[in-house]
Amino acid sequence: MRGVTQAETSGVPADLLRALVPPVWRSLPWRALTAAGGLGLLLASTTRLPDEAPDAELGLLVLRLTALTGALGLAFLLDDPARNTTATTPVGRPRRTVLRLAVAAPMTALWWAAALLLTPGPTRPALGPATLEAAGMACAALALATIAVRFTRTAEVGRTTAIRLGAAAAVAVLVPNRWGLLGTSQDPYWQATQVRWAVVLGATVALSVLWTPEPLRGRWSHGRRQLSPRPGDIPSGDTPAGDTPAGEIAPGATPATGDVPPGGTPTGDMPSGGTPAGDIAPGATPT
Repeated sequence: MRGVTQAETSGVPADLLRALVPPVWRSLPWRALTAAGGLGLLLASTTRLPDEAPDAELGLLVLRLTALTGALGLAFLLDDPARNTTATTPVGRPRRTVLRLAVAAPMTALWWAAALLLTPGPTRPALGPATLEAAGMACAALALATIAVRFTRTAEVGRTTAIRLGAAAAVAVLVPNRWGLLGTSQDPYWQATQVRWAVVLGATVALSVLWTPEPLRGRWSHGRRQLSPRPGDIPSGDTPAGDTPAGEIAPGATPATGDVPPGGTPTGDMPSGGTPAGDIAPGATPT
C-alpha cells in the first residue's frame, strides 16, 4: 500500500507491539487530556446546581460544550516529542497511532458516559444525537491533528490543532440552523442537523485514515520538496556527450608542458645520434 513502509506491510511481531504499550502510555499528553476531561465534567455537573432541573434544550447545550472541551483535549493526542527520532522505527506511524487510540478510546468512552450520568434525567437529551455530535467533534479534532502531523515536521501539533478546532466551532455558531450543525430538537431542521453530523463524522474518519500513513521516503525532506532533474540537466560528476574526460588529450590538441608530442623527444632523453653529457665523441680531442 502506498505510503506504508516495507516493515509495516511485512508485519510486526506481537511481542514488539506489546513492548511498545508502556512507552506509548507514558508519551500520551496526560496533562492536556486530564485538564480537558476535568473541565468537561465540571461543565456537565453544572446542570445539577439549580433547584429545579433545566430542560433538555439547555442540557443539549451543556453537553455540546462538554463534548467540545473533550475534543480540545483530544487535539493533543498525537503530540509526540520523540516523533523525529521514531520515524524510522520498525513500527510505523499507523500502528503507533492505533496504539494511542487503543489506549485513549476506552477512557474517552468512560468519560462521556460519566458526563451523561452527571446530567439529570429531565435535563438529559436524547443519547443518540448527543453521542453522534460528541463523536463528530472528537473525530474532527483527530483529523485536524492527523493532517498537521502529515504535512509538518512539528513534534507537538496539539496547540495549533486546538486553535483551529475552536475557530471551526466559532464559525459553526454563526451558521444558521437551516444549514448548520447546532440545531435543536424543536427546530424543523433537526433531522437534517443529525445527517450533517453523520457526514462530519464519516468525512473526518476518512481523512484520518487517508493521511495517517507516512509519505513515501525521499518525497519530502525537512519540509521541502525535492526537485527532480529536468530533461537535459547533467548530473554532477558525469561527462557530457562529446567532451573529453579530464587528463586525456583531445585529437589535434597541443599537449601541455611535460607531455611528449607524437615523434618528439622526451625531456631529459638523448636524441638519436647524440652524445650523452660527460662522454667524448669519437675522433674528438679531450680537453
